[in-house]
Amino acid sequence: MSIGAIDTSRIEAMVAQLKAAQARATPAADTPVQARAAGAVDFSSALKSSLDQVNQVQLQSQQLAQRFEMGDATVSLSDAMISLQKSSIALQQTVQVRNKLVAAYQEIMNMGV
Repeated sequence: MSIGAIDTSRIEAMVAQLKAAQARATPAADTPVQARAAGAVDFSSALKSSLDQVNQVQLQSQQLAQRFEMGDATVSLSDAMISLQKSSIALQQTVQVRNKLVAAYQEIMNMGV
């Protein structure tokens, strides 16, 4: 546990995780459309999976913060704060996706046929 200085290895690990998530989310430009369609996932299952993942992140951060509050020596303040920020960002992202989906739905419903 380092109180006086920030552990840069954890920040670098988080950046690496974000880059890996971006690589998984962005299909390669030279991938044929048929190959992308063959690996396509049902929208509802992808949405449920994303919501479950956000829920899991929030539960983990809540447990970590609770352990820190109870005086667990294995949990540092920086770990608890980073975890809480990650869960906050995940929730904000989910809300923004929901807002975009609602806006797209409203736009489609207002289209003239």
